[in-house]
Amino acid sequence: MITGTGITKTYRQRGDVLGGREVRALRGVDFAVPRGGAVSFIGESGCGKTTLGRIVAGLETYDAGEIVIDGTPMSSLRHKQRQAEFRKIQLIHQDPYSALNPNRTIHQTLQAPLALRARRTGRPSSWVDDRAEELLSLVGIDPGYVLGRYPHQLSGGMRQRVVIARALTVDPEMLVADESVSMIDVSMRLSVLALLKDLRERLGVSVLFITHDIATARYIGDSGELYVLYRGQVVERGLTESVISGPVHPYTQSLLSAIPVLHGLERPGHDRVVPTEALDERRPDTGCLFARRCPFRTEECTAEPPALVRVAGPAAEAAPHEHACYHPARRSVIPEEAA
Repeated sequence: MITGTGITKTYRQRGDVLGGREVRALRGVDFAVPRGGAVSFIGESGCGKTTLGRIVAGLETYDAGEIVIDGTPMSSLRHKQRQAEFRKIQLIHQDPYSALNPNRTIHQTLQAPLALRARRTGRPSSWVDDRAEELLSLVGIDPGYVLGRYPHQLSGGMRQRVVIARALTVDPEMLVADESVSMIDVSMRLSVLALLKDLRERLGVSVLFITHDIATARYIGDSGELYVLYRGQVVERGLTESVISGPVHPYTQSLLSAIPVLHGLERPGHDRVVPTEALDERRPDTGCLFARRCPFRTEECTAEPPALVRVAGPAAEAAPHEHACYHPARRSVIPEEAA
């Protein structure tokens, strides 16, 4: 189990006309990823989801809050001890073209972490090559075809599978997939997503999936939870299907309203929500962060920020569905099958 409580991160811009302005990337984010489970974070660009993924993977520091891995708070450990714990979490980069060293063959890329692991565990050197072939086979690649090749000799889909194989060299407990299919051919995306689901089932690896694509979040997290981030704050969370089929926060509804409609096969949802204005983070907000753009705002919305509370109803008792809105209402916003 990997949890985060009150994760906060603020950046200060410098060197331009906005020099000195603080950017609050994360504002007290809480989350929990169960062992072998799937959790997805969605939101528009700049909402803080990539920053969160890098923090969870140990590649970025955080200003406040706590990350707990298998019951151990990271703030209580020394630097080397934290490194060992964060090694249980591996990041799958968005760009498979820059994630691999172009001067190393695939064999050399996998050999380095495996050789280090062999020395630490007392395994023979022959184990390194055997394990490299095993991992490539596990991610659906013919070892004989790719081991001697360089990254530029492989397709985007094959490179992403090699990146996943490299992440598996340390036997991680969780994979952080940050837009992991956004830069590969559409025809290859489903196979990579299916691979991530298969790894969850076969190896018991947890997946933290970061995306702006509702369809991929729905596919990966069909049995997990969905968190909706807006300007670094969780505004809605719950079971993936519950949030998508019955969103209650206007921001979530506006995201789902933007899903393209297949004309002739689908029709738009009855209650589609469109923000009233463009995002402008330079303007201060005293209440709900989405209030300026919300078509349902009232004076209450601009007075105090709303807390994350449970959606009322019998279904909420069995599967908590939470929101941060003063005027929650379920609305039908996703495309529906045409009659």
